[in-house]
Formats: sequence, C-alpha cells, structure tokens
Amino acid sequence: MNPRAARVLLVCFALTAAVDLLSLLAGADSAHRIAKALLMPLLAAHAGVRGAPRLLLAALLLGWCGDLALLSDADPAFLAGMASFAAGHVCYLVLFRRTARARDARLVLAYATALAVLVVLLWPGLPAGLRVPVAGYSLLLTAMAYGATRLGPVAALGGILFMLSDTLIATGVADWPQLPKAAFWIMLTYIAAQFLLVRGVLGPLAARRATVTAYGEVRSTTP
Repeated sequence: MNPRAARVLLVCFALTAAVDLLSLLAGADSAHRIAKALLMPLLAAHAGVRGAPRLLLAALLLGWCGDLALLSDADPAFLAGMASFAAGHVCYLVLFRRTARARDARLVLAYATALAVLVVLLWPGLPAGLRVPVAGYSLLLTAMAYGATRLGPVAALGGILFMLSDTLIATGVADWPQLPKAAFWIMLTYIAAQFLLVRGVLGPLAARRATVTAYGEVRSTTP
C-alpha cells in the first residue's frame, strides 16, 4: 500500500468528479464525456493502490465499461451498459457475501418492497423490449444494495444511492417527468454511490490489516 499515491489518486478522482458535475450544469458535453470516462479508472486505481480485493476492482471497471456505453443514446448501447453494470453488481454481491453478518428480515422486506413498487410503477412506461431486462437488472441492483448493508452504514448508503441513480435513469426511459438538470443528479448520486461502496469495502479491510499488524508486533515483542 502506498498512502501518498492513494491520496493523489483520490484527489484526482474528486477533481474529475467536480469537472464532470460542473460540465453537466454548464451544458459542456465534451468536458462531461472526457471526465466521465476518467472517473472509474481513477477510483479503481485509488482502490488498487490501497490493496482492494480483485472483485472490487472488477466491479469498478465494469462500471467504467457501463459509463462508456451509456455515453450513447442508442438502445443497443443502453442494453450493453446495463449488462456491464449488472456484471459489476454480481462482483459486488460475491464480495459482500464474504462478510459474515446475520440477515435482517426487516431490511429484506424493505428492499424487496422497494423493488416491487419500482418495477410495477415503471413497467407500463418502459418500451416493450426493455421491460424484462430492466426488471432483471433492478433485481440485481436491489440485491447488491441490500448486500452492501452487511458492511455497515457507509456501504449501505452507497447501495441506496446507486439505486436512486439508476431509478432516475429508468424514469427517464419510461418518460416520467424529470428533475431539472436530471443528468447532474444521476451522476452526483452515481459518483457518491461508487465512492461510498469503495469506502465501505476498504474501511473494514484496513481495520483488519491494522489489527493483524498490531497483533504481529505484540507477538514479536513477547518473550
């Protein structure tokens, strides 16, 4: 682990995120495209320098592929982007399952209810060819968001923001009324979601490593 390199990469990620969000507010499409293409590689590099698990890096890079696909408005690109993000959610799910924390029946019910309500409300407005893919993707996304709760409140908030970001996209596809500067809110919640998921994974990992290091130091000094 290289703390200095990790900090530099995190600052670069934050600055790129600021450029992306400001470009969306200003209507600077070219700047948005460039910044969006850099976001996940920078976050993945930051996580990699900090010794992130391979599944976390895979999830981020699959998100990057999804970001690139969604730069196009064509239906095939939308499906490709959704498939890439779905694969990323599978990586997150497998990663989260390694955390031994008891399931909370109330949380399961809450996330399942949110999924059902979302699909039922969106279904009539979605193009026929996107209904089943969007429903399947929503199931994976909700499962990922629920799985993130196993890591604590930081990752849980990341999962919720990911759901919110993708819900904003889905409502646009279903021709619902949109917020002013909808793309800004989609990217704001998405960037925050991925960052918080990274923090939620790396925080406990760093704590475990510190504990192991401290234990090793104690053992080495014990007669």
